[in-house]
Amino acid sequence: MAIPPTNDLAADQIKLGEAIQAIGADVIGIQEVDEQLVRSGVISQSRLVAEAMRTSHWGFAPVIIGEPGSKWRKLDALDIKVVTEENLEANKASHTEGSYGIGLVSKIPVLHWDRLELGKSIFGMPLVIPTENKKGKQSVQMIYVADEPRVALAATLDNGWTVINTHLSFVPFVNYRQLGKIKKWAAVLSAKYGTQVLIIGDMNLPKGLPAVASKWSSLVEHNSYPSWGGKVQFDYILSNTLKPDQYESLPMVVTGMSDHLPVRVNIL
Repeated sequence: MAIPPTNDLAADQIKLGEAIQAIGADVIGIQEVDEQLVRSGVISQSRLVAEAMRTSHWGFAPVIIGEPGSKWRKLDALDIKVVTEENLEANKASHTEGSYGIGLVSKIPVLHWDRLELGKSIFGMPLVIPTENKKGKQSVQMIYVADEPRVALAATLDNGWTVINTHLSFVPFVNYRQLGKIKKWAAVLSAKYGTQVLIIGDMNLPKGLPAVASKWSSLVEHNSYPSWGGKVQFDYILSNTLKPDQYESLPMVVTGMSDHLPVRVNIL
C-alpha cells in the first residue's frame, strides 16, 4: 500500500508498478502481499510486480486464505501452495476469498519452486505500526498483534542461484528458530540443485542479528523501517559464499510504497 495511504486502489496499483521499476531489480522478494483480496483491488500483486519487471517468472506463497486481521483460515490440502503464472487461474477457481503471503519475482528463468513451512508463535505481542496523526503526518501507534503462519519461498534460477525469500515472526526467539530452519533448508536445496543460496526478506530482527544467528554474511547494512525515516534494519540479504569483492550494496530507493524501504545488492 502507498505510504501515506491514498484510498485510491487504481492509483496505488500504478504507483506499485512505478516503485518496482525504480528499484530496478532482476530478482525481488516481497512480503505482506495480497492475492485477489478486495482491499487491494482483487488483483494478483505478485503478478503486477512481474508485469512491471516485464517477466512471467513469479511465485506467490499464501500463508492464509482470506484477509489478515479479518476472517481467514489456514491452507488445506486442496490449496495451491505456490501460485505461479501457470496455475493462477486454477488458484482463482479454487477459492474466491483471496489470500495473503509472500512472493518472489525474477527476470531470470525459474527452474524450481520450493516452499518451507515455518509455523507461528502461539502468542502475539504489542507492536508499533504506522498510522497518521491528527495533523495528517505519518506517525506510529502501539497495538497487540497476533502472529500469523510463516513460510519461506525458494526460487532456483537457471544462473546457478537459489533465492529464498521469507517474512519471519516478530516474536523474539521464534524468529531465531525459523531462521535456523531456513539455514538448514538452504543447505538441502544447495546440495539438491548444485546452487549458491541467498536468504532475503523481512526478518524482524534488528542490529544485524540475522547474520549473527545464521553465521552468514549480511550483504547490506541499511535502516529499512519505517520507510518515512529509517530507524532500524529489519530487511536483510544473507549469503554464506559471497566475498566483499563479489557484491556491491546499492543505495536505498524511496518508493512511496510500503512501510519498509527496499534493500538492494548487485552481485558482480
